[in-house]
Amino acid sequence: MKKFFTIIGGMGTQATESYVHLLNKRTPAHNDQDYLNYILVNHATVPDRTAYITDPENNPSPLPPLEEDIQQQSKLGPEFFALPCNTAHYFYDQLQSVTDVPILHMPRLAVGAIAKKFPHARKVGLIATKGTLKDKVYDKEIADAGYEIVHPTDEIADETMDLIYKGVKEQDYVDPKLYHHILNQMVNELGSDVVILGCTEISVAEERAGNHDYPVIDAQSELVDESIRLAEKMQKNKAS
Repeated sequence: MKKFFTIIGGMGTQATESYVHLLNKRTPAHNDQDYLNYILVNHATVPDRTAYITDPENNPSPLPPLEEDIQQQSKLGPEFFALPCNTAHYFYDQLQSVTDVPILHMPRLAVGAIAKKFPHARKVGLIATKGTLKDKVYDKEIADAGYEIVHPTDEIADETMDLIYKGVKEQDYVDPKLYHHILNQMVNELGSDVVILGCTEISVAEERAGNHDYPVIDAQSELVDESIRLAEKMQKNKAS
């Protein structure tokens, strides 16, 4: 197979399934051959990213298996990598250093979408795993773009972890009331002009329990759109 991209997934599997579902759903296809060429690596046994970032002395690092995945897949010649796990972007620079194949930067894509979709936004809220909150990957991107970041309170952060881990990861379940409650607090209590959904399990919640008017930027959705844009571009180049 030529002119394809590789998805390094499995972090978690339901979130990766959501990414692939959106990818295929949004691809303008009328027959089998119109869909995109990609390889999916569902590496479910990669150690938990948040556990390592928050307590590295007592938890295994996800970096070695992710580096191995990138190096193995690079030998096959993908045009780019998609990494549908926000917290894993803590290792972005190390992963990019082991390959010449570009890795899409999901947090950067999410922040870059704010100006287009919410041009008057100034205060950008973030809901994510505690690992992503601690590693501050989004903090830098948001600050560099000229926005003020709104962090969740400890209570909101705990509720978000419950939504992610006790709901989606453990039971493949989304509690719509909890999800909407979190968004309500970020917007109406903390004053966020827009809220970034900085975890792919939260993207699962958005997909299944959206139906709201809160201003959000779904990081996974932005990754899907950029994946399609680049894949369609390389297919056109192949055809010409």
